[in-house]
Amino acid sequence: MQLGTRWTSGQQPPAAVPAVLHRQIAAVDAAIPADDLGQPRPRWTLTFLEGRPIAELDTGVIVESTASGEVIVRHDDEDEFA
Repeated sequence: MQLGTRWTSGQQPPAAVPAVLHRQIAAVDAAIPADDLGQPRPRWTLTFLEGRPIAELDTGVIVESTASGEVIVRHDDEDEFA
């Protein structure tokens, strides 16, 4: 596994984040409700597994590129092999 980078939800993804993930990352960010109490937004972590980019939010939401090139959004408690 190759470590990528981290950034705060709602910010522009760093240049290291492949453009293919940007649209789905933005959709996840837009779905996060505003926090009227001023709590910090969750952070994304970019890694690469077998050369494919995976962005995981602290909340467990994962945006990844599959072996076929499809970009999917899932939660870390979902069985990816079902």
